[in-house]
Amino acid sequence: MQEPPINVTQLADKLVGAVPRFDHIGRRVAVALYRELAKGRPVPLARVATLLDLTHEAVGGALAANLLLFNSDGSVIGFGGLNVTEMLPHRFRVNDETLYTWCAWDSLFIPGILGKAADVASRDPVTGIPISLKVAPDHVRGVQPAGTVVSFLAPNRAFDRNAITNFCHFVHFFGSEETGRTWTADHPGTFLLSLEDAFALGRLTNTRNFGDALGTASES
Repeated sequence: MQEPPINVTQLADKLVGAVPRFDHIGRRVAVALYRELAKGRPVPLARVATLLDLTHEAVGGALAANLLLFNSDGSVIGFGGLNVTEMLPHRFRVNDETLYTWCAWDSLFIPGILGKAADVASRDPVTGIPISLKVAPDHVRGVQPAGTVVSFLAPNRAFDRNAITNFCHFVHFFGSEETGRTWTADHPGTFLLSLEDAFALGRLTNTRNFGDALGTASES
């Protein structure tokens, strides 16, 4: 759907190179934090330290270069695209908990980290029509409208602590390629991905970012 065709592997290389790299401990910490947030409550970093038998300092150090959102008591409410407090328009429901993602693509790769399926609801920013889909760790189904696509921003520079503004605000679901192209035409540096390519991109980046820390959590 794009001229020239998108090379998902090359795009994954650029994305991985644009974000801070996790070491072995950092991978474990990041995956544990995602899974604790998926329970729908703010997460004290001490909780992650206890789960992994690490010091609070080790957990904080592993996450220091990454974008974290905290509440007033210092607990994490958002990390790496997943939020426990309202952040419209991307609703992300897992195990009866309503969460939110920072952009459309987050909802496609985070189920692979959680090892759980999610019901995703969003809106086309051009037409306002509702968009829904079910995203499992290994597939996407139940997409409405069937022609839904995803906008993306070329990762031509490293992501910083303004990643929500500088990246996420450019990554949306659109109910059709037509409305997506209307939007990307007004936003230089953006392009469209099919849902299949966006999902495949997420699986590649998960493997490269987190490796065996993903473990064998089962889908639910």
